[in-house]
Amino acid sequence: MERMSTSGSESDSVAAKRSMKPKYSKFTQQELPAWKPLYTPGIVIGAFSLIGIIFIPIGLVSIAASQEVVELVDKYDGECVTANDKVGFIQDTKTDKACTRTITVPKPMKGPIQVYYQLENFYQNHRRYVKSRSDKQLRSKEFSSVIKTCDPEAISEGGAPIVPCGLIAWSLFNDTFTFSVNKKTVQVNKKNIAWSSDRTIKFGSDVFPENFQKGGLIGGGQLNEKLPLSEQEDLIVWMRTAALPTFRKLYGRIETDIMASDEITVVIQNNYNTYSFGGTKALVLSTTSWIGGKNNFIGFAYVAIGTISFLIALAFVGLNMVKPRTLGDPSYLSWNKENPDYVQ
Repeated sequence: MERMSTSGSESDSVAAKRSMKPKYSKFTQQELPAWKPLYTPGIVIGAFSLIGIIFIPIGLVSIAASQEVVELVDKYDGECVTANDKVGFIQDTKTDKACTRTITVPKPMKGPIQVYYQLENFYQNHRRYVKSRSDKQLRSKEFSSVIKTCDPEAISEGGAPIVPCGLIAWSLFNDTFTFSVNKKTVQVNKKNIAWSSDRTIKFGSDVFPENFQKGGLIGGGQLNEKLPLSEQEDLIVWMRTAALPTFRKLYGRIETDIMASDEITVVIQNNYNTYSFGGTKALVLSTTSWIGGKNNFIGFAYVAIGTISFLIALAFVGLNMVKPRTLGDPSYLSWNKENPDYVQ
């Protein structure tokens, strides 16, 4: 008998261990207190009306702020090339590529005025392009030879590592802009145009350019070999790749105000080759508001969602008046009934 009881207890313990039944708790059995709203007609109509009341004013204020922004866009890639062979013109190092553009200001522009360059049909989000960089190399001098991910711009013709390596740095935008307002030269402030986190964390103060743009095929702009990468903000801005093929990047800021009817003269050094892949270039001057640059989409989106919510609320009001339904007794709902004690 003892043997039988012993074997029986052993089998019970083995069965208990093999059992997949979880230990009881209100969490595992989904019995924790929870708020379960009852969607009565009044609550649904009130919720949609509240969304409309909140969203429509926000949208109108956003649209008004966007309308206050003064934005000037000048596409210069076509007008700044005098030859029929645009690719040959831009690749000829002996040709003077200076181009003068005149822009008349329609409304007063209060400083600081943001200066952007805009590129179209440039796919910075291409997988091979995005991966062609070495973040370790950019951060610290001790990783200057970490160039595994930088192909095809990893080493120079002499076999030395390129710093910064990769296609992103190699294709650095190198058009330059010089401004004058009513024939008076205006300086462009190029300080703090990059994110602070990029300058202090992603780009090291002990990393200096080496063997950059010294190969047979020159991609874009040059870098100052006497300045660390953390101070070369044009590069830092360019290295933050864009998600879409049409994008803008900050070139600098004009700190002075420009009045209506003032004439802005821009001398452009048209160096960057967008002609070989059918891209376009533009210069953008823009003021800002509390919502940022000119962006009507956010305001119209808020107004549209608020209006749709109001229309849905009105539709429910009409439906409730034409075909009212008697609300059932909530006490019969399962979660309102008293739960029996758990029996193990």
